[in-house]
Amino acid sequence: MSEVRSELKYLSSHEWARLEDNGLVSIGITDHAQAALGDVVYVELPELGSTVTALEEAGVVESVKAASDIYAPVSGEVVAINELLEEAPETVNNSPYDDGWFFKVAPNNEDELDDAMDADQYKAAIEDS
Repeated sequence: MSEVRSELKYLSSHEWARLEDNGLVSIGITDHAQAALGDVVYVELPELGSTVTALEEAGVVESVKAASDIYAPVSGEVVAINELLEEAPETVNNSPYDDGWFFKVAPNNEDELDDAMDADQYKAAIEDS
């Protein structure tokens, strides 16, 4: 069974978002997504300082099985990227919610997270798939 954390928000495309104490939003893919992808071999992240738009493509994650787009749960400026993933993309498989985060956004409107699923809704969605 995939780990689903209660403090996160989720997209149906299997990204997670965590509103940090400093107002930034950390973004990655879920445990369910990394398990379905298999061994992650490459992650293409948005450029530092670029702007992402909620529910639009912000990057790509590639595994031995497939390549999948990464969607931004919120709009805003990319203020941090996880450089560890350039050298060790498998970190996404080992620690999707902690060390395997993808990027952080200074959100234009954190209320956009209200449109994302909570943990119970996401659990139901992946159980139905």
